[in-house]
Amino acid sequence: MSLTNKILLGMLLGVLVGVIFNLVLGVDGPQTAPTTTYGQWIQTVLINGVLDTIGQIFVASLKLLVVPLVFVSLVCGAASLGGHNRMGALATKTVVLYLCTTSIAIALAMGVAVFIQPGAAVDMALSSTYSAPPAPSIKQTFLDIFPSNPVQAMAEGNMLQVIVFSILFGIAISRTGGEIGSNMKTFFEHLNEVVLKMMLLLMQLAPYGVFCLLAKLFANIGFAAIIDLAKYFFTVLFVLLLHGFVVYGLLIKTLSGLNPVIFFKKMWKVAVFAFSTASSNATLPVTMRTVEHDLGVDNKVSSFSVPLGATINMDGTAIMQGVATVFIAQVYNIDIGMSGYLMVILTATLASIGTAGVPSVGLVMLAMVLQSVGLPVEGIALIIGVDRLLDMVRTAVNVTGDATVSVIVAKSENMVDKTRYEDMTLNAEVDPV
Repeated sequence: MSLTNKILLGMLLGVLVGVIFNLVLGVDGPQTAPTTTYGQWIQTVLINGVLDTIGQIFVASLKLLVVPLVFVSLVCGAASLGGHNRMGALATKTVVLYLCTTSIAIALAMGVAVFIQPGAAVDMALSSTYSAPPAPSIKQTFLDIFPSNPVQAMAEGNMLQVIVFSILFGIAISRTGGEIGSNMKTFFEHLNEVVLKMMLLLMQLAPYGVFCLLAKLFANIGFAAIIDLAKYFFTVLFVLLLHGFVVYGLLIKTLSGLNPVIFFKKMWKVAVFAFSTASSNATLPVTMRTVEHDLGVDNKVSSFSVPLGATINMDGTAIMQGVATVFIAQVYNIDIGMSGYLMVILTATLASIGTAGVPSVGLVMLAMVLQSVGLPVEGIALIIGVDRLLDMVRTAVNVTGDATVSVIVAKSENMVDKTRYEDMTLNAEVDPV
């Protein structure tokens, strides 16, 4: 059985086991405790103990690779492109495309939400409160992009600062030239192979980690949260699928001329992995290998665009923000008008860069968006119950967007191996034996 099929099996079994636990224990949220001693033991020892521990170890093992992978791959990419007169154009295309897809995502989300009106019949009573972390100012956002201590940036996982340092380091290697520059470039290329091999070793844990993560999630929340907010949940889900398949498919077809069906078939296993981990950073090693190995994108492009996209490209999160803003406005019966909607699009697009390294980034960004148009931040408490489930889907959309932009940029620079892109036999070779 291939690794992808093992992960799918782990997902299905995890959901099944989690739902069974939820029905047996009769809990309707992570803060709810079973009434029986036996049930409390199951929740404490099995669910929040064994399952949560294995799941967290799995996610931690993947995040272990994020900083070294981003640093090494970006140094390799920048070192290869440093002397290339198209590097500035390539970087500009990548950033502009990421911002454009995010703007399209949130505009599409708001348009669909205004049409469906998911919050029109929802009771305004709040079941919990949400305290939003303070949003950084625009000045601070730009200052935080540039590192004063690269070692500290790596230790804290500040990916924007790591990206800036990696690109500068790679360009410096390319400009050094001679034997020193050549040796340094070769060293990082070899180191990149070692990091990728380490990724393949850790991927063997994926089916078990995915099982534990989903079993714990569904054991604690079940399906009650979805039923209570069904209209909001399925509106977000519909826009995520619409953007993920239709918008990305059209972009690939119109801007690169490549077959989008092949693209989605090869990205399937990446989307599954992103769904199960709900983390773009944890999925980064799989995304990079698929984009380069399966889709035929030159390493010079993939090593730059994919890590950058995992940090600043948040189309799935932008969709949640668009629907949630309209939802909360309808719940509180507040009309923010066309100017308000335009402000939401602008704020959310800029926030996708400025808050990329903040924990619970989706909710933090949503708080910033709500504040920009005068909507009550407390409304976030209404959607917290289903946010974890939607987070898995929007992460899959995020990583698909990263790959889409990488393919389009690479094709515009004639840096896609079309034969490799169209060869469907390559899809199975990524799974380690």
